[in-house]
Amino acid sequence: MAVSPEELKSLEKQVKKAKRIATEWAGQMHDLAEERLPAGFEEIPEIAQSTFDACKAWKEALDKLKAAETQELAAS
Repeated sequence: MAVSPEELKSLEKQVKKAKRIATEWAGQMHDLAEERLPAGFEEIPEIAQSTFDACKAWKEALDKLKAAETQELAAS
């Protein structure tokens, strides 16, 4: 079954949004390391887990997009 252009566009938006969120969390990790450590060490687990989860969500969205693009190419 072919993927519609609208579905591809929606998946691309999801990837961009997930990447933005992952980048924001990575920035928070960076800020913690640069500005609040070692005193803010108790923040590490929460920020690290949120960053990991955001990056995982980005990877999953990217994998869905790549699969849809591959399916689209195969249908052509």
